[in-house]
Amino acid sequence: MRSKLLVPIFGLALALAGQSHADEIDWTKVDTAFGKTASVQGEVHRYGLPRTDLQVTLDGVAIKPALALGGWLAFEPMQDSAVVMGDLVLTETEVNPVMSKLLASGIEITAVHNHLMRASPATYYMHIHGHGDPVAMATVIRAALAESETPFAAPAAPAAQAQIELDTDKLDAAIGVKGKVNGGVYQFSVPRKQAITEDGMPVPPAMGTAIAINFQPTGGGKAAITGDFVVTAEEVNPMIRALRENGIEVTAIHSHMLNEQPRVFFVHFWANDDAVKLAKGLQAALEKIAVARS
Repeated sequence: MRSKLLVPIFGLALALAGQSHADEIDWTKVDTAFGKTASVQGEVHRYGLPRTDLQVTLDGVAIKPALALGGWLAFEPMQDSAVVMGDLVLTETEVNPVMSKLLASGIEITAVHNHLMRASPATYYMHIHGHGDPVAMATVIRAALAESETPFAAPAAPAAQAQIELDTDKLDAAIGVKGKVNGGVYQFSVPRKQAITEDGMPVPPAMGTAIAINFQPTGGGKAAITGDFVVTAEEVNPMIRALRENGIEVTAIHSHMLNEQPRVFFVHFWANDDAVKLAKGLQAALEKIAVARS
């Protein structure tokens, strides 16, 4: 296990909080420190960080935050503290100020990269990792994100989710799991069969190890698709070959973590075409991967 955070400013708080047990974590204090309320998936407390302030377009498509601009942070209790992992969506000028604040506070940076190509303005994705007191980590991450324009104000009350303009039954059949509507986007989460561990501890799907596939309707039965496949080294080329054979762009291949086992790579993709046709192309790619589907 990585050593706990040794932070010049917050180190004492982290050390003291490390004396408490994970089952004694007061998650309301984490919510307060972060300024948001978490969704809870098992033991994981996950915070959404959608960049609703950004107006990003790609090939004429106005990108909804739920399609490709949905940053997040997830906290999982571990022994006497918690682990945090996350994916922060940043503009080019925000990357280094946010990174500097995080590093100074003892939060590790595990990746910085693109997910999309040709997007305007360009967005970058910073993956982070920390281990320590969740309240202190929420505090320093919130302070670091103050170097960006990431919104923290409470969103307006969501309207009832309307029926999305896609044949979701056919999409579900192709992907092999039931999708859900979120922010005008039809989303899938497909877990891998085998567990992924980091530093010897399982990393659950809610911490970013599930395959994410998103469909945003673009009219006439078409959809823009993006997301990321989580693949082992030997799966990369068979899977991306299947994507390319079905007219789906491969926009990035990279890591998100540093010490995971088995070693996995994240493959991002893009297309805007008939949604069912694209779903069948994604199905062909999923068949090259060891995934858990009903």
